[in-house]
Amino acid sequence: MTDNREKLFSDFPEVTTQEWMDRIQTDLKGADYEKKLVWKTNEGFNVRPFYRREDLEELKTIDSLPGEFPYLRGNKKNDNAWFIRQDIHVENPLEANQHALALLNKGVDSLGFHIKAKDLNAEYLRTLLEGIYCDSIELNFTTCQRHTVLLAQLLTDYFKEKGYASDKLYGSLNFDPIGKMLQKGKDVSPIISQAAELVRILADYPHFRCVVVNACQLNNAGSYIYQEFGYALAWGNEYLSKLVESGIPADLAARKIKFHFGISSNYFMEIAKFRAARMLWASIVKAYQPKKDTACQMNIHAETSTFNLTLFDSYVNLLRTQTETMSAALAGVDSITVTPFDSVYETPSEFSERLARNQQLLLKEESHFNRIVDPAGGSYYIENLTVSIAKQAWNLFLKTDEEGGMVKAILAENVQNAVNQSNQARHEAVSRRKEILLGTNQYPNFNEIAGSKVPYEHVCGCDGKHHHEEEKSFARLSTERAASQFEALRLETERSGKRPKAFMLTIGNLAMRQARAQFSCNFLACAGYEVIDNLGFDSVEEGIEAALKSNADVVVLCSSDDEYAQYAVPAYQALNGRAMFIVAGAPACMEDLKAAGIKHFIHVRCNVLETLRTFNAELL
Repeated sequence: MTDNREKLFSDFPEVTTQEWMDRIQTDLKGADYEKKLVWKTNEGFNVRPFYRREDLEELKTIDSLPGEFPYLRGNKKNDNAWFIRQDIHVENPLEANQHALALLNKGVDSLGFHIKAKDLNAEYLRTLLEGIYCDSIELNFTTCQRHTVLLAQLLTDYFKEKGYASDKLYGSLNFDPIGKMLQKGKDVSPIISQAAELVRILADYPHFRCVVVNACQLNNAGSYIYQEFGYALAWGNEYLSKLVESGIPADLAARKIKFHFGISSNYFMEIAKFRAARMLWASIVKAYQPKKDTACQMNIHAETSTFNLTLFDSYVNLLRTQTETMSAALAGVDSITVTPFDSVYETPSEFSERLARNQQLLLKEESHFNRIVDPAGGSYYIENLTVSIAKQAWNLFLKTDEEGGMVKAILAENVQNAVNQSNQARHEAVSRRKEILLGTNQYPNFNEIAGSKVPYEHVCGCDGKHHHEEEKSFARLSTERAASQFEALRLETERSGKRPKAFMLTIGNLAMRQARAQFSCNFLACAGYEVIDNLGFDSVEEGIEAALKSNADVVVLCSSDDEYAQYAVPAYQALNGRAMFIVAGAPACMEDLKAAGIKHFIHVRCNVLETLRTFNAELL
C-alpha cells in the first residue's frame, strides 16, 4: 500500500508557483492580475487567489499542537466540544425557571439569565435555579453592572447551600463597565475597581469567570473583523492590568476574564479570527508572567451577528447564522449562541428559538463538528489569513495601548469614531451592492408584505435608574443594522398605501433585454414596487400601449446599449410623462438621452438606495 501511494504521487510532475502564475496570466489575456484576482479586504491586507505549501514555511502558527501554548489550535486536545447556549430575559423567576428546564431537555447545556437588578435576592435565585443541576451545565448571568458583586455573593451562597463542588461549576457573570461605556456613552470606568472584589468572591471557582469583554458589541455595530479583534485585546488587557495592580495574581486574574465575540458572515476570515485571537491573548497574558501556561487560554463565547440580520425575507437569516455558527465551531470556541431569525422584529418565538437550537445540534449530532480539533490547521489559505488578521489586530492593539488603553481611547471617542466610520462605510457598500444582503439589496422577495412587522428595539437588563456624578456623555456605538435603511425605504412604500407598479418594456436583443429586465425587477423590488416582466415587444409603440394598459407608474426600457440610441427617445416621447421613464443601463449615448429629457438610469454603478429614495420622492 505504501509503495502504491508513493507511486501514485510520483506519477504527477511537480508544478512550480511560477508555472501556475504563467498559466493564470495566459488565462487573464492581458487583464491586470492584481485588479482581477487579488482580494483587497476591509481588514487592510490583500488575499491572493491561491496559496501553496511554501507559503507556510515562515509561519509560526503550525509549530504547536491543539491544547499547547499559544493555543492557536484550541484549548482542547481530545475533542472540539462546545456549550450550546440560549439566553432568557427574566421577568418572572418561576416562569424563567420553567423555561430553562424545558430548554435543558431540548439540547441546551448553557443558560444565560438576564436579571433585573431590582429583583435580586436569595429567594429570587432559589426560585430561578430550582431543579437545575448547576454542576451539569454552564450558567451565565447578566445584571446591572453596579449589582454584579451582590449577584456573585448570592450565587456563591447558593452554591454552598446546595453543596456543589466549586471545581464542577462552569459559567460567568457579565461584569463589563467598558462595554457599558460603549453602549451607553456614559463614563462608568470608576466601577472597574469592583472587578477585584468579584474575582476574590469567585476565586475558589476555577471555571466561573466574572469579567467579560463584550466585543460582540463592536461586531453588531458593523466593525471590521480586525477592529473587533484588536479592540478586544486592548479591552481584555485593560481589565487584566487593573486586576493585577489591585493585587490579584496574574494566573487568577487571567482565568476570570471571558471574551464574547460576534460572528460575521465572512466565513474563512472568522475562523482565522478566533484562532489568531487565542494566540495573541496568550502572548499578552504571558507578559504578566503567570505560573502556568494554562492561564493564557482565552475563553470564548461566540454569538451570531445582528448587524446583518434582516426584517424582510427573514428566513434568509437562517442561512447567515448557520454559516456563522459553522465558522465559530470549526475555530474551536467554548460556547455559541445562535440569534433567532425573527429577533429583528419581535421577541423570538418558540419556533425560532427551536430552530436556533437545532442549528447547533445539527453541527454536533449530524455533522460531528464537536469531534475534530482544529480541522483548519495546516490549510495554506486559513493559516495565511490567521497571520494576516493577527498582524492587523495587533497593530490596533498597540495603537490603543499607546493612547493610554481602552478606557482613555473610549473617553477620547477614538474607538466609537473608528467603528462608527466602519458602520457608515458598510452602509455605503450595502447601498451600492458592494456588500450583498440577500433578500434586501439583492434578489428581494417581490411579493412580501411586512404587515405588522417593525424593527424591534432591544432594552438592556439594567433598570436604567442609576445616574451618578462621575457619568458624562460622549459618543456611543451606532447599532444601525446593515439592512435598516433599505427596510425603512420598503416600509415607506408599503405604508404609503400606493405601491408603484413598474413595467418592463423589453425590446431588441433577446439576451440583453432579458438580463436588463431581471436586473431592473430586482432593483425596483428592493423598494417594494410591484414589477411586471414581459417576454418582449416588436415595437416601442406596442410596449408603451401595454404599459399604459397595465396602469404602470414606472416604465423601464430594457434593451442593449447599442439599441438605446434607437429606442429610448421614441419610447420616452410616446410615454409623454404619463409614467416615470427609466433606462436600464449606462449606454454610451447617455448624455444624448439626457439632453432629450430622459433623467433616470439604473445600472450596476448606481447607489441603489439613493436612487430608490429619489424614485419614492416622485412616486409616493
